[in-house]
Amino acid sequence: MSIGNGPAREWRVTGMDCGACAAKVRGAVERLPGVGNVDVALMAERLRLTLDVSRTSPESVEKAVRGIGFGIAPEGAPPERPRKGFVMPEGAAPGASAPPAAEAVPRQDAPPAAAPRRPWYRNPKGRLVIAAGLLLAAAWAAQLVLPADIAHQAFVPATLIGLFPVARRALATARAGMPFTIEMLMTIATLGALVIGAPEEAALVVFLFAVGELLEGLSAGKARDGIRALRDLVPGTALLEVGRHTRQVAADSLAPGQVVQVRPGDRVPCDGEVIEGISGVDESPVTGESLPALKEPGAQVFAGSINAEALLRVRVTKTAADNTISRIVRLVAEAESARAPTERFIDRFSRFYMPAVVGAALLVALVPPLTLGLAWGEWGYRALALLLIGCPCALVISVPASIASALSTGARSGLLIKGGRVIEAAAGVTHVAFDKTGTLTQGRPRVTDVVALGGSEADVMAVAAGVESGASHPLGLAIRAEAGRRGLSAAPVTGARALPGRGAEALLGGVPVCVGSPRLAEARAALTGEIRSRVAGLEAEGKTVVVVLRAHEPLGLIALRDAPRADAGEAVAQLRALGVASIMLTGDNARTARAIAQGLGIDHRAGLLPEDKVAAIRDLRSGARVMMVGDGINDAPALATAHVGVAMGSGTDVALETADAAILRDRVADAAGMLRLARGTMANIRQNIAIALGLKAAFLVTTVLGLTGLWIAILADTGATVLVTLNALRLLRFRPCAAAGRPAAGAPASPEA
Repeated sequence: MSIGNGPAREWRVTGMDCGACAAKVRGAVERLPGVGNVDVALMAERLRLTLDVSRTSPESVEKAVRGIGFGIAPEGAPPERPRKGFVMPEGAAPGASAPPAAEAVPRQDAPPAAAPRRPWYRNPKGRLVIAAGLLLAAAWAAQLVLPADIAHQAFVPATLIGLFPVARRALATARAGMPFTIEMLMTIATLGALVIGAPEEAALVVFLFAVGELLEGLSAGKARDGIRALRDLVPGTALLEVGRHTRQVAADSLAPGQVVQVRPGDRVPCDGEVIEGISGVDESPVTGESLPALKEPGAQVFAGSINAEALLRVRVTKTAADNTISRIVRLVAEAESARAPTERFIDRFSRFYMPAVVGAALLVALVPPLTLGLAWGEWGYRALALLLIGCPCALVISVPASIASALSTGARSGLLIKGGRVIEAAAGVTHVAFDKTGTLTQGRPRVTDVVALGGSEADVMAVAAGVESGASHPLGLAIRAEAGRRGLSAAPVTGARALPGRGAEALLGGVPVCVGSPRLAEARAALTGEIRSRVAGLEAEGKTVVVVLRAHEPLGLIALRDAPRADAGEAVAQLRALGVASIMLTGDNARTARAIAQGLGIDHRAGLLPEDKVAAIRDLRSGARVMMVGDGINDAPALATAHVGVAMGSGTDVALETADAAILRDRVADAAGMLRLARGTMANIRQNIAIALGLKAAFLVTTVLGLTGLWIAILADTGATVLVTLNALRLLRFRPCAAAGRPAAGAPASPEA
């Protein structure tokens, strides 16, 4: 493949409904000079590549894709119909009708209106199945009224009419440099059957192949429905406040700062902040959380959630293109590009597998007649059947179909996983490392004690609030909140800066002031024996203590407590039930860490700076597969070091954009759900591979022995493909975040249920 040096370009490709389709598109453009980094996403219908326009133009890329029968349109343009007679129309879902060529259709990462549906029998693949079936039935009926020789030939037109679109695609892909496709094998086998005098079986093979393609398309459409459903969560309109009145506007036109009204029963049209009203909001469509969340002024709401009780006034905080739903859709679409190692191996394997099958078929056709004097017709027939059995469609689709279903299921359950690579890595996790603050604990510490050592409590709080005035760390926020509750103004400091893992410092009237851990104060020789004793007593109560220094002299102590999350103990227990060990990594002091860890039944390491957490993860990695769960901000280095990094956060930018995966709802127990989903997906993939290879191996033996013929051979191919896809779709019913042993009503506890 030529390596493209230009910028990345993107197109929407329509008409893809199986792994083989994506492989054809990839193969058609990889051969062009100046093209590199080709990425074809089947479910997202996306082609992305880098292109050296001095060697190949974008129009040449589009011509190559159209040449093998698919529709292609540049990023942001209306989708294009695939060429008639090659593949089905736009959307690749047999139930979806194609829009007119001039009709503008939103891109897949925007929330478009649902595509109009029409029955399967009104699209080209459905019509081909009906036509081939009617011709086949007519040929069988002719056997009842016509002489045997004439009736036998009635199957020839049934075969040729049904084979025409298949042969057309075979020639197109062969011209594009891809001769080893299922269409080419079908064409050779069917024409060969006519030559050796088996038109009835040839007609039946063509009909079964058409049925198989129709079912593949239906399955692909079903697999895409999860992402379509996410896009459709956002309502099309919103009630925008304009002065004292409201008017209905398009939801995608809302801008940050505007105020909308959300009536009871309405879906929230934007990500925003409640400024008036108190109501329960059903966030299950977005986060998977089954219980309504109480929203009051200051609370955040997600686009797509449902207001259940009372009128809310909401200030828009994000544009439609950047709201939680849009980012989830983009993330899931992008995740398809992060292919699992198993999928990459199968892709490489299939490139050598098909030529090997063709070679084996030639040997079956030639060796027995030439060496043993056996009948040419009989062994030619067996070779043709072997060609059909050998197509790797079911094997190629076995992994991406399961991954696509798992990504959709995860998104519905508040679990965002960035691709098959992450799923495969998560399935092998043996240890989970948790950050403490904001992960195992609520991340909302409160000040419990203020000890003045030099001045008043008010002085201690004012100085501390001034130093923490720009802080985003939970401890800093808690100190500022306590100062506000006491009616104190923050001291006017300058030059405030953070000391990662240790505290913060600034200047107050030219004098250095600092708020930091006892370890920092110890390093600055600011602690006496009496102060150490007070610190130890507070830490023994499970509190976090910070020391306020002025000119390197202790001004006071502030103790804070952050309660564990309600489900933290459940998370540790669920992981233990999965055979996964847990450990807490924290920069907090050893006494506080021990108190929390003992309450949760988890191992711990305390007093860790960010670089110490990275070292701890590296230690664990040496003999285990490690998942790190953190808040996605302070723990970024550790998240990147672990085999799988998981960010906590209810739809925050960092939680969605960093790490390998994100937990949307504030439930640390969902970490166990992510592992259950990953393990269930890999089990499903293994089942699919066993189905694909097992059926082919069984029918390969029976075909060579002459026990089965052409129509069984095509069932071994298309039947295996449909079985694999249907098995993968079972993952859509999987409920990964139901507690172990207690599946959601009406849903299996695991994909093997």
